[in-house]
Amino acid sequence: MARIVLYMWMSLDGFIAGPDDGPDRGLGIGGERLHDAIAISDDDPATGRSDDEVTAAVMAEAMRTGAVLTGRRTFDHANQWHGDHHDGVPIFVLTRSAPAEPPLGHARHLTDVVEAAALAREAAGDRDVLLHGASAAQACLRAGVLDELALQVVPVLLGAGRRLFDDLPPEHVELELLHSVDGPGTVHLRYRVLGKEPG
Repeated sequence: MARIVLYMWMSLDGFIAGPDDGPDRGLGIGGERLHDAIAISDDDPATGRSDDEVTAAVMAEAMRTGAVLTGRRTFDHANQWHGDHHDGVPIFVLTRSAPAEPPLGHARHLTDVVEAAALAREAAGDRDVLLHGASAAQACLRAGVLDELALQVVPVLLGAGRRLFDDLPPEHVELELLHSVDGPGTVHLRYRVLGKEPG
């Protein structure tokens, strides 16, 4: 079965975007620092590239996924990836309420995280599902459908902005470190989610 894997670049103090992020400034004020190792085209924001071999390998792995599961905020801030995140794979957008306008490309809005995860796994086939967004990650973790976290930790303290795990309930979630790789200016960590433990 396809794994749902969160791919996220974050500061050492846990921020995935600086303050005032929005459609015209997806990573907020100062948040671009998190993606210094990645060259992202304005014409095709999903196709990040890197001269750093380790980051390039992480990007290539993410782009081999067979479906994308994302939160609506991330989807909208990324201008819906112009209708195609990568290779025409289906995109499942978690939202509290579906907008009247249909999304671009191969995207579909869903309000139930378990249903969205099941559809994304089915669509991905024997490949993984790429998960985007803090709220989507938190929802998947709460629902028990997040399998792995691929975290790229950048040595900077942003001090403010949007944190990856800010809104989680006070539960103990165990993780297993699968691997850790030092790249130029970034530590790449991969964890398996083992599950919630009684408090």
